[in-house]
Amino acid sequence: MSFPDRIERTMELPQPVEAVWAAITTAEGLGTWFGNTAEVDLRVGGEAKLAWTSGDTATLTIERVEPPTVFAYTWPIHGLPDGDPRRTYVEFTLEPTGSGTMLTVVESGFAQTSGDEHKAAFSGNVEGWASELGELAAYLDGKL
Repeated sequence: MSFPDRIERTMELPQPVEAVWAAITTAEGLGTWFGNTAEVDLRVGGEAKLAWTSGDTATLTIERVEPPTVFAYTWPIHGLPDGDPRRTYVEFTLEPTGSGTMLTVVESGFAQTSGDEHKAAFSGNVEGWASELGELAAYLDGKL
């Protein structure tokens, strides 16, 4: 039996590419809409460290930086034990439109898991991206 490997979301935002780029690649941006605090070393091989008031943390390893159109990282698969080497790959692609930015987010690599691991990781991130991208839009609209 095969398991879904990829989550893809596309949304049109009224802000210019540069504003969306700053929201997804800076400590101020990521620490407002994606976490509660962030540190970002924006270079291939660098890390972004996110923390939430819940005590949860995440370390993203930056894999691709092509300002202002592509930003990608790997991060641990939700629900797996700390130290598990399996990671998913998340890529943000920004395209200017006549009225703002088309943002596409793709997370792949879930097929490394199966059964309950896959169900928890995949469904958790499907819900997570719906929530987080709503927060990104609110941040860009000045509502966070």
